[in-house]
Parts: sequence; C-alpha cells; structure tokens
Amino acid sequence: MLSDRIQTLSPSLTIAITTLAQDLRASGKDVLSFSAGEPDFGTPKRIKEEAIKAINEGFTQYTAVPGILELRQAIAEKLKRDNNLTYAPEDIIVSNGAKHSLFNLFQALINEGDEVIIPAPYWVTYPELVKYASGVPVFIETDDMAHFKITPKQLKEAITPKTKLLILTTPSNPSGAVYSKEELLALAEVLKGTDIVVASDEMYEKLVYGVDFTATASISEDMFQRTVTINGLSKSVAMTGWRIGYLASANKELISVMNKLQSQSTSNINSITQKAAIPALNGEVDEEIETMRKAFKSRMEETIKLFESIDGVSVLKPQGAFYLFVNIKDVSNDSIEFCKGLLQEHGVAVVPGIGFGLEGYFRFSFATDMTTIKEGLRRLDKYVKGLRGIIVM
Repeated sequence: MLSDRIQTLSPSLTIAITTLAQDLRASGKDVLSFSAGEPDFGTPKRIKEEAIKAINEGFTQYTAVPGILELRQAIAEKLKRDNNLTYAPEDIIVSNGAKHSLFNLFQALINEGDEVIIPAPYWVTYPELVKYASGVPVFIETDDMAHFKITPKQLKEAITPKTKLLILTTPSNPSGAVYSKEELLALAEVLKGTDIVVASDEMYEKLVYGVDFTATASISEDMFQRTVTINGLSKSVAMTGWRIGYLASANKELISVMNKLQSQSTSNINSITQKAAIPALNGEVDEEIETMRKAFKSRMEETIKLFESIDGVSVLKPQGAFYLFVNIKDVSNDSIEFCKGLLQEHGVAVVPGIGFGLEGYFRFSFATDMTTIKEGLRRLDKYVKGLRGIIVM
C-alpha cells in the first residue's frame, strides 16, 4: 500500500529522544533535557513588532513563491555584507526552514543511484532526504582526533563517477566544528575539474567562538559557481518556530526548477514571517545576536570544565553552534543503550551519537541555563560511575 520511497525514511532520533523526555516528564518524572536543537532565548522584540505590524496592515495573502522581493533583497544584501557573496534576489529562494531548502535541492538534483558525500558526524536529516530522493549516501567518518573535519585525501578517495553532491556543514551540528578558509581551499582543490555540487549548510554562522567564519562559496569563483549556500534564521535569531530558511545559487537553471517544485508543493512561506525576517537580516537585532552568542560561549566554557571532571568521558571544545559531541567510548560502545539508560535511570536526555553517524558519542546541547546543566552533569557523573563499577554513596 505505501510507496517504496516513504519506507526509506527513518524517524529522527533527536525528535524521538525529545518526545520520550516529554512523555516521561508528563508522567511525573523529573527530566532534564539537553536534546533539543534550538536556542533557549526568545525571538527579539523588533522582529515580533514587525510581525504584528504586518498582521495589522493586512499582509496576510499569498506572496511570490520564492519570497517577497523586499525579503530576497535583504538576504542578498546580508550575504554580500557578511559573507562577501554577490547574489541577485532572483538567485534566492525562501522556504519553510533550511530543511525545506535541502529537500528542494535534493529533489531537484539527485537521480536514482547518484552518490552524495556526507561527512560524519552529520545532521540526522541529511541521509534521510538523500535516500528519499533515491540517492546513495556515502559517509566519510571523522573523530575528535581529526576535530570532526574531513581531509582532502578522504574527500578524493570518496569521489566516484557517480558522485553528484558534497554536503558541508560549518559550523557543524552536532560537533561544533568550523572549517577555516585554508581547509575549505584545500577541499576545493580536490573538486576542481568535477561537476560535483556543494551544499553548504551555514545555519550556525553567527554562533562561533574564537574563530572566523568563512562562507564556502566565497573562497573562489569555482566554488561560488558550484556551491548552494543554505542558511536561515532559526538558530542565529531564535526563530525556530517561524520556519524560515533560504538558499542561494548562481545556477539559474537549478534555481528555476526548485522554484517550480516549491510552487507545486508548499508555494510561499507564510507572509508574516517574511516581513518579520527583514529587520533580522538588515542587522537591526545584531546586538541581541551578540548577547546570545556571548551567553552560549560562557556556558560552553563552563560546561567543558564540568565535563573534564567526569572520568570516563571526554569532549572537544566546539568552535561554533551550541552542542558538545561527547566521547563515551571508554564506558560504552552502544550510544543508544547509554542514552536510554541515562534518561530512564537519571532523567537526563541527550542524543545518541549513532543518530549522527558516529558510534561512541552523544550530543549534548548547552542551550539551557547553567543551573540545569550543572544538575544534569551531576546525574551524568553518577551514571558513568555506575557503568564503571564505582559505588556512589
């Protein structure tokens, strides 16, 4: 009865863990969740004011499929100002979150059997959307020793005549890794002379710590032509529920077919969000973004110190985003069982590393207050001690 393609999809482990935590909390259990991938800050007041204005002025009807011109102009100006990328408004499509942008891209590009290179750890949605488009995910594994980044040698060895697409995420969810300009240039050398498209997911670009962010498409003309830049406002401006993502590409044909696909599926994103997003893109809430970034940086540094006091686990300091990808190989080789036990026995929800393509790790979000983080890590320490056979009084 069901289609073959729909049965290729697996449920998201991040959503599954979050749902289980919510169910346990509803049943009366004291649950601390570090599994959600969204800021614990409210949307800035200026953005909400613009949304209210749009409602009061009756801006509630259909818009152009890829977004209103004013919004796409604001995105183009942001990409030029922040990332040194020159796109025209017609090179940009606004969608219902970056996940929707990726869906459109994969459906427009991938034929049955096409290979898509995905560095691991990866965001859980990438391989599922590739499989839904009848593509074949090809994983390149990294680890904390490699700072969770692929090397040019690994990329070269993964490329075959069937390779259609490379997905890069910088900063990374779940590892927080950020590719430097030099590292991107080295990967770009491998791609020269190929027809491989690069999907560069830059959703966390505003949340970096002690490093400079470099947009993948900005490093050379060759990379500009082959890269589809994907971004949004969910993480940087705390607009997760507003559902706005966008992509930009110099490939006019690709933009045209994705626009056609969106016109026959969702059409435009909601009109209110489009108006509300403009002040965020114009830099009117940069002060709030910086306040949030500093708060995340402070939490990250304190949380790292707390993790370092727990024997049996280790963690690499992230360069961006708001996650830690914690190594548990000394105490468990089964991240699902580890995380299930931690949740059921101690009421702490984290996401198994296997969901991101790497066993022996879990993802911990520090997008919450330090009181909660300290209590969560106290419980984690007790759980790990139990796994190591240490009696805790």
